[in-house]
Amino acid sequence: MAPQPGEQQWIEAFMRYLQGERQLSSHTLQHYRRDLQRLSEQLELLQLGSWSVLTEKKLRQAIAMLHGNGLSGRSLHRLLSATRTFYRFLNREGWMSSNPALAVQAPKAGRRLPSTLDPEQMNQLLSPPDDQPITLRDFAMMELIYSSGLRVSELVGLELQALDLSDATLRVTGKGRKTRVLPIGRQAILALQHWLPIRQLWNRRGTAALFISQRGTALTTRAVELRLALWGEYMGAQGRVYPHRLRHSFASHMLESSQDLRAVQELLGHSDISTTQIYTHLDFQHLMQVYEQAHPRARRKPRD
Repeated sequence: MAPQPGEQQWIEAFMRYLQGERQLSSHTLQHYRRDLQRLSEQLELLQLGSWSVLTEKKLRQAIAMLHGNGLSGRSLHRLLSATRTFYRFLNREGWMSSNPALAVQAPKAGRRLPSTLDPEQMNQLLSPPDDQPITLRDFAMMELIYSSGLRVSELVGLELQALDLSDATLRVTGKGRKTRVLPIGRQAILALQHWLPIRQLWNRRGTAALFISQRGTALTTRAVELRLALWGEYMGAQGRVYPHRLRHSFASHMLESSQDLRAVQELLGHSDISTTQIYTHLDFQHLMQVYEQAHPRARRKPRD
């Protein structure tokens, strides 16, 4: 093996590599450091030794203990990913000749159901308390997200020309630069009709974005998130209000009413229908009805 610094310096060298060669953000670097520190502390607690003597068996023991202590499968998956990358770096530098994390898998993470607001809660949330310009803008944003199931990135990327109120449609560019045309609900159209004259007054810079600030600049995703959180608290909503929660609510309510998974998939812009399936809340009675209507050998014989 090549000459190497002390093990306590390995992580610092790894961080310099991630920052310099990989050019990762400071936020991502913090995640790498925290995950490696967590594993190091667990190895020490179990008296399994240091990085240089870590084996696949010892790593499995540490992961099992972390999982038993409540660390989620998602977090363990990220920790193992950081560990594999760390050892690949050590291999490259000639400081280690193996990668004990290669064959170790995290426990499967249970898929969390999206947090939603029920229709009554949505009606309460979407009742503007006044007609101040900024209120009308914010409620037009919330109405449009809920009406058309938009991602926040899609909302802030909307330009005025994407809107066709006469046809009640919206042209949206989603993930992968895929474009889809969405319907706009009646309440969202009314909210937009209240907002558009204000936008014209604020738009001294000729900004193309549909939703702009009082200075005439396009809103950022963070600005939208902060505004929705503020309104959720002000309106007394149950739990935090954020753009994706409104999108979740749209998807859930559409599925509950229509039971048309494919249509909701198209509306949401999901490339894989399995992503849409997390919104399903079908009860057993409905499933039995579908089964009896669809399966040729399940249909009941007509009574005499």
